[in-house]
Amino acid sequence: MKRAALYVLAGPVGIVAYGLVRLWARSDGVYGPGLDWQAAHLVALAGLVCFVPGVLALSRLLPHSPWRTGVVAATLVGLAATIVQFGADIVEGLLAEDRAEMSRLGADFKDIPGVEVAFYDVVPQLFFLGLLVLAGMLAARRLLSWWSVPLLLAGIVLPVVTLDLLPIGGLFMALALAPTLPLVRQRGERTESPITVH
Repeated sequence: MKRAALYVLAGPVGIVAYGLVRLWARSDGVYGPGLDWQAAHLVALAGLVCFVPGVLALSRLLPHSPWRTGVVAATLVGLAATIVQFGADIVEGLLAEDRAEMSRLGADFKDIPGVEVAFYDVVPQLFFLGLLVLAGMLAARRLLSWWSVPLLLAGIVLPVVTLDLLPIGGLFMALALAPTLPLVRQRGERTESPITVH
């Protein structure tokens, strides 16, 4: 699809937007529950959903192999877990009347056996690790610039230091993946081109 290139960028842009809305929402010292909390998390959720076709588009630039399949599968599993995490945050924000109740609802959800590992501490990290490995595979075949991998790593690590760096992290991710856009677009055009019978 020609729009696949758009999805490759839309995911990181969603992270940038989430970070900016979050900074704006926190500027008054009160962040969640409420419209500001929902707006930030809905923007993030939209970006995460866009990562699904984006990851698939990037993977199609590589030849079929069990290694590629495994990396993509792990990335999408981690992405699904991250989407559930943000979905839970949105539901908790809708149900809670204040910050304390929202924290309590979040703690209750995490107390469910396996939830913290599956949706917070471990499995979501597969998304970022898989995306980084996928970028490395593309760079190894010269389908991505060599500097894209360390730039992508920086984009992933910066928000871990502080969530206030989310906009910069998302921007770094977008810049790291941008060199693939012409290739993704060309592949989409070839896929969509009609078959001509001579």
